[in-house]
Order: sequence, then structure tokens, then C-alpha cells
Amino acid sequence: MQEKWWHNAVVYQVYPKSFMDSNGDGIGDLPGITSKLDYLAKLGITAIWLSPVYDSPMDDNGYDIADYQAIAAIFGTMEDMDQLIAEAKKRDIRIIMDLVVNHTSDEHAWFVEACENPDSPERDYYIWRDEPNDLDSIFSGSAWEYDEKSGQYYLHFFSKKQPDLNWENEKLRQKIYEMMNFWIDKGIGGFRMDVIDMIGKIPDEKVVNNGPMLHPYLKEMNQATFGAKNLLTVGETWGATPEIAKLYSDPKGQELSMVFHFEHIGLQYQEGQPKWHYQKELNIPKLKEIFNKWQTELGVEDGWNSLFWNNHDLPRIVSIWGNDQEYREKSAKAFAILLHLMRGTPYIYQGEEIGMTNYPFETLDQVEDIESLNYAREALEKGVPMEEIMDSIRVIGRDNARTPMQWDESKNAGFSTGQPWLAVNPNYQAINVQEALANPDSIFYTYQKLVQIRKENSWLIRADFELLEITDKVFAYIRKEGERRFLVVANLSNEKQNFSVEGKVKSVLIENTLAQEVFEKQTLAPWDAFCVELL
Repeated sequence: MQEKWWHNAVVYQVYPKSFMDSNGDGIGDLPGITSKLDYLAKLGITAIWLSPVYDSPMDDNGYDIADYQAIAAIFGTMEDMDQLIAEAKKRDIRIIMDLVVNHTSDEHAWFVEACENPDSPERDYYIWRDEPNDLDSIFSGSAWEYDEKSGQYYLHFFSKKQPDLNWENEKLRQKIYEMMNFWIDKGIGGFRMDVIDMIGKIPDEKVVNNGPMLHPYLKEMNQATFGAKNLLTVGETWGATPEIAKLYSDPKGQELSMVFHFEHIGLQYQEGQPKWHYQKELNIPKLKEIFNKWQTELGVEDGWNSLFWNNHDLPRIVSIWGNDQEYREKSAKAFAILLHLMRGTPYIYQGEEIGMTNYPFETLDQVEDIESLNYAREALEKGVPMEEIMDSIRVIGRDNARTPMQWDESKNAGFSTGQPWLAVNPNYQAINVQEALANPDSIFYTYQKLVQIRKENSWLIRADFELLEITDKVFAYIRKEGERRFLVVANLSNEKQNFSVEGKVKSVLIENTLAQEVFEKQTLAPWDAFCVELL
């Protein structure tokens, strides 16, 4: 296998609207991100995945794009974007753009023309039918919306303001590739591809994900754009298995560098139930089973994996699976140590490195997320009590990840001098970057150390993964290659656990406890975690 830069990279996701506001309008922006590059360089990350900053009406916070080659005014200008790319490059940080090409905004020039002129070429850039079938939108309700002007229905798997693109149209595909090359020519480091597994859909047959033309389209995209450019490409693939992931990420297939799979995230929801029926307790044996499968079945020769706990759509890991009260710092460190020493490219979501938590939402008027608001409306119509609705939004709603970044203990957590677009978490005076940087034992320095360990131990790219069975609540594994063996252990519970492993400690690489004492006492305290090299 030819090693690529992304095999040993650590990527940091920035949600621009909530990261740093430079002009006091309450909305994060590109100059704000540029102003914090030294902080990200201190963390040690290799690349920034930038959630969408394209021109957009912001119906779905930028995932509804009106112009792929313009910057939304709330985020700044194209000059600001160029400066961010250039300043990041000076710090050896690459910018990964969010590529949203399953759908556009209904305000995109293509869709406007498609509606105004049913005989235009743009009409076929979208999916129209005389009669709808019973496909549902991911954002609730029907996936079809009636257009009175033309008397037809258009397909939208997300908001009705996000019409789906018709990838069967070759001219559309070429326009998308031209747009991608526009950004590649600007010097970006790659693309994160939003719901990319949906572009091969066949709506008449109710095929939504993994349609038969998905991989031919991606091979064509690869050849027309990033194929020979040494860029990181990662696909959001909710239904992927290790076998499916190989189709995307096997270097011989010439499609993508890696995928995001969400099998472990599925443990946040009750099996067979909609998202809002969340699972109250983490099934740790199942979590171990899922990671073991992905670590052993997706080998370095035939594919590559992404490693993540958080993103802009998910609740904070320390709140949903950790203990964000008594053991906030310790459980945050445990999840970090557990994840970052596996095979794959780790992704850190903004605020994860300081242990930011879910927001204590009390009322619906505090909520901005369209998905949460649609759920609340539908649930109320069905007679679900408001208390139950707010409980679900508090635990699982997307706004938990989108509250402003907590920089310091000043007003609005140092995010903005104006009124923030979304409320700042009230715990910001205790949980913020300034406090984290001042405390040598903070979560931040655990993440910094993990980035450093990966850089210094490139053999981990290829090393075997062996899951160890200790107790149900303890997640432990060994990474080994030749004579080298790293043991990673994490107690994912609020209770003490018995611990016994053969072998002696050669050195401690990272810990949130005293690993040597754990070996001597053969007991793990709540949320103990460490990585040691074994003799």
C-alpha cells in the first residue's frame, strides 16, 4: 500500500456559523476562522473540514446552496476564503470543503430556470413527476412538493427548499465537476461529500441509497476532478458496511479516500424506531462489536476508515454517552484515547477538544434546527406531550453541536460582541478554550498528545487490531506490528471494573489515570483510560 498524507492526518471540523464571529453580527465567519488558526495549529491538526460557506438562503444552515462558486455574505467574501486557504497553508493545514451535490437550494439559478421554463435544459437537472409516490423526506413529510407553475412534483429528500439533483443528466454532472475544479484550483485539500450515497437514487423504484450508478458516477468524478491531485475525499455514507466501504475507498477502485460510516452512531437510537426515540444507555458490548468489525474487516490494503464521535448533526459525545457532570473531563478523555489510536483518520468536531456539552434546551423558541422544529410540529399534531418532545431535542437534537464555540469566560464566551445566532451554553465560564489552555491536565492537551502520538507512530496505520475481553463495560484492544504492542483501555462506566491483562508496561503513552497503578491493583476506576506500550 502506498501511504498517503491523510492516513496519518487528524481533521478538525469547523461549523463556521458557530466558530468565531469577527464583525459582531452574531454569526461566525471566515475571518473569524482565520483568526483562530494559531489555536488549531497548537492542537496539531492536519486539515480543517469546513462546513458549507457557499452562497445560501440558509434554510438548512448552508446545506441548501444557491451558488457553489460564491461565498455567503454572512461568512465574508471570496477574498476572505482565499486568505483562509493561504494562511492555513502557512501552518501546514489544508482546507477540506463540504461538497453538497445531492441537492441544491430552490433559489439556485438552475432550479429557478427549471421552474420558469419547463422546456429548458435545467429542467432535467432535477427530478420531476406528474404523480408522487410515497417516498418520505428525511426532514419529515412527503419527499415530493407540488410546483403550481408546471403542474408537476419535484423530489426533495430534505427540506422542500432543497430539491434533489438528477445525476442521470450528463450535462449536470459536467457542471458539478467544473465547480469542483474551480475549488481545487484555489488550493483546497479535498472534499467531504454530503449524503453522497444518495446520488445514484432511482425514486420510481424507491431506491434511495447505494443505487446501481453510484460508483460509476464516483469513478467519473474522480477522473474528472481530484483523481491525480493527492486530495482527501470522504463520503458521508449512512448505510455503509465494511464491504460497501471498500467499494468507495479501495485505492484500486479510484473513487474516494475514505467514508464516514454511522453504524456506531446508530446505537444512540432505539432499534427500528425513528431518530427521536433515543437509547437511554450505551450498549457497550455492541459498540465493541461494531468497532471490532470495522477495524478487522476494512484493511489498509483495500480501503480506509474515518474515526469520529461528533459532528454538526450529532449530540455531544460527553453528554450522550459520557458523564457530563461528575466525570466530564475524565469521560471526554476516555472517548478520545479510545478512538484516536484505532486504524483510520480521526475527526475532531469543534469544542470536542475542550469537552463542550449538550445545551439544556427548555423551550422550543430556543431551537433553530429545521429538523428539530419539523419533528416538534409533527409530534405535536400526533398528540405527543411538549415535555417529551423537548426531552428528545435536548438529548439528540442537532443544535447541541451548533451552539457557539466557547473561547473564554467573557460575554458570549468570546464568540461574538453581538447577539449570537444561537444561545451560548450557560456552562461557558467553566468550559472554554482559555481555561483549557491554562490547565496542563485539560482535555485539550489530551487531544494534542493523541495527535502527536499518531504522528510519531506511523506504524499504527498498518498495525493489526485485536479486541480484548475484560468486562462488558471495559473497551480494550491491542495494536501490534512486529515486536511493537500498544494496549488501549477505557472503562466506559461510572463504576469500578476489574482489570487483568497479561504483559508488563514498557512505557505509558497517555493516560487520564495512573496506568501503572491500574496494573498493580487490577482495578479500573470510573472512566479510567490509557494507552501503554507493552514489553
